[in-house]
Amino acid sequence: MQQIKQAAVIGGGVIGAGWVARLIENGISVRIYDPDPTAPQKVDAVLNNSRHAYSKLTMAPRRAEGKFTFASDIASAVKNADWIVEAVPERLDLKQKIYREIEAAAPQATIIASSTSGILPTDLQAGLQHPERLLVAHPFNPVYLLPLVELVGGQQTTAATIERAQAFYRSMGMHPLHIKKEIEAFIADRLLEAVWRESLWLVSDGIASTEDVDDAIRYGFGLRWAQMGLFETYRIAGGEAGMRHFMEQFGPCLTWPWTKLTDVPEFNDQLVDLIAGQSDAQSGHHSIRELERIRDNNLIAILQALKAHDWGAGKALAAYEKAQYDAAATPAQTQVDYSQPIKTVERSVPTDWTDYNNHMNESRYLQVSSDATDAFMRLIGVDAAYVEAGGSYFTVETHIRHLDEVRALEPIVVTTQVLQGSGKKLHLFNRIQHADGRLLATAEHMLIHVSLKTRSASLPSEAVAQKLAEIAQAQAHLAKPDGAGRAIGG
Repeated sequence: MQQIKQAAVIGGGVIGAGWVARLIENGISVRIYDPDPTAPQKVDAVLNNSRHAYSKLTMAPRRAEGKFTFASDIASAVKNADWIVEAVPERLDLKQKIYREIEAAAPQATIIASSTSGILPTDLQAGLQHPERLLVAHPFNPVYLLPLVELVGGQQTTAATIERAQAFYRSMGMHPLHIKKEIEAFIADRLLEAVWRESLWLVSDGIASTEDVDDAIRYGFGLRWAQMGLFETYRIAGGEAGMRHFMEQFGPCLTWPWTKLTDVPEFNDQLVDLIAGQSDAQSGHHSIRELERIRDNNLIAILQALKAHDWGAGKALAAYEKAQYDAAATPAQTQVDYSQPIKTVERSVPTDWTDYNNHMNESRYLQVSSDATDAFMRLIGVDAAYVEAGGSYFTVETHIRHLDEVRALEPIVVTTQVLQGSGKKLHLFNRIQHADGRLLATAEHMLIHVSLKTRSASLPSEAVAQKLAEIAQAQAHLAKPDGAGRAIGG
């Protein structure tokens, strides 16, 4: 797939800004066009939340953030774009007008991805010179955290466009769901609309408040939906006999007049005042920015829990994490001077790594050094594929010296020196430094190569042994680090 380095985002509202956050977090530079003079402030507000979220979402090394700038017009935004995101209001005539401006200035092969939540892509394509390159890529808010993106092609969208889009969104940690037949509102929004319609009736009829409806979801089936969805949840509800028994048992309910899915309460000022008033009472003590931060923290916790069980959206996070680790190791193989201690970690301290004094706590010094060791192992070829094939290094002894303090959000750098790298042994010395040069800690590790099949010490592969020997030989002239070989009090 063509590497995407420069993107254009047309529309800087909530969804457009969310795309900007997702793109720059993955090292892609973005040019934004939005005629709204407040767009820069809106984008900045979203980026403040996204940066907070990504500092907590994964411990994998984050890529260098892509740059973003605002363009004065559509033509200058899309001129050199490798990918174009359209995120303007849901008006077909407006979108088609913008596509005409895009086609007049954008490279012919650049894909145009509409963020529409319901307009058919065939309708969007009408009048395009190159309709084959347009598709719908419908995300969910917050775009920078939720992995789902619905991909819908129109009658003239090529299979190659869909394939390129799937690969691109996966590379950014998303789960592209290809909807193979056009339908208004696609899949997710049709389900949401049904729940929303029934919820309006429950509040309008005085059966439930807005908080009651939210509680029914977040304390009940919403938790099941978050990790199993609808059909898998109901398969379990059928017991040992599974889905067939569930359908036989509850199928007749479909004819009962329980819901009002084909009707909607009259949309008037009274209904708006009722819903808005209850919502204010429920959540008005938080600002929207506070609610977004609470939402993001909760989503991160759920995603991390799902990742630990290799389930649902956690799989997308795990795949993204692996790609981030691999990407962090890959450039080092061609750019690093092996004759000096190798930079293996460069990051800022997450807010939840600190104690009540706002200093990074003791366990996180070990975390950082462990991340550095993992990065070095990838550098010599001990990556996910190597581990899956049955080999790895296990840490058998560690010694850490705590020398200085570092606070939340401050930048840190770790360099790794090889003290021994032959046979089954790997002896590393990691220096944890503040970006201002202060030495914060040192961590010395002895590792032994192990066969994961026999769970006993073994020699590494020839390729790993050669790479390790190359680095060890290049660093052989370095002085023994201060503190190496020490024990407590030594």
